[in-house]
Amino acid sequence: MQNVKRNDPGAVLRFITELLSPNVDARIFEIVTFSVLKEFYANQAIYWGWSPEAVNKEFLMLYKTGRCNANDGGIDFVMRPLGRFFQVTETTDVRKYFLDIDKVQRYPITFVVKSNDPTNVLLDNIRNQAEHSYGVAKVVERYMECVEEVVNIPILLDRLNSVANEGCVAPIMDEIIVQSKVEFNYEDDVVQPWGQSLNSE
Repeated sequence: MQNVKRNDPGAVLRFITELLSPNVDARIFEIVTFSVLKEFYANQAIYWGWSPEAVNKEFLMLYKTGRCNANDGGIDFVMRPLGRFFQVTETTDVRKYFLDIDKVQRYPITFVVKSNDPTNVLLDNIRNQAEHSYGVAKVVERYMECVEEVVNIPILLDRLNSVANEGCVAPIMDEIIVQSKVEFNYEDDVVQPWGQSLNSE
């Protein structure tokens, strides 16, 4: 069993990178996706206010809304203060995408897809399925407009590397540990759903 020292940024980065792959367990992929995106957005701020004289600066915050792969009809992540929705998926089955869009009354959703395929290929696949299944161009277009963004594994890796270049990979690992304890019912500091141990030494 390989030990991953949490105070070794290079080892931690390699460890997280290995978990962002198409063949990793779906629950682990969702946990790692959340942890990476939460830290990626954490240093991004928007300025807003009710009037030009009262403008607030607020950093983006990503929230996980429930258990991984829970059959609860919910949305996986929600971002404040922009109100963005994120859904993590393994599939490009158009019925799944359109069902998620219907859940939130066609509110825009960002789909995080466990795939190395380019985002334009993923979108074309979804559109082609929709046109074959529904056949009404206006209906297809209304649904496709609700796809705010598609994030694939290469984009996740780019965002992970961006965070790592800022020296902020440790919070990602901390978040993975916290979320894994919840998801896999771990009580101690050693989390081993991937066949590796995480040491603080």
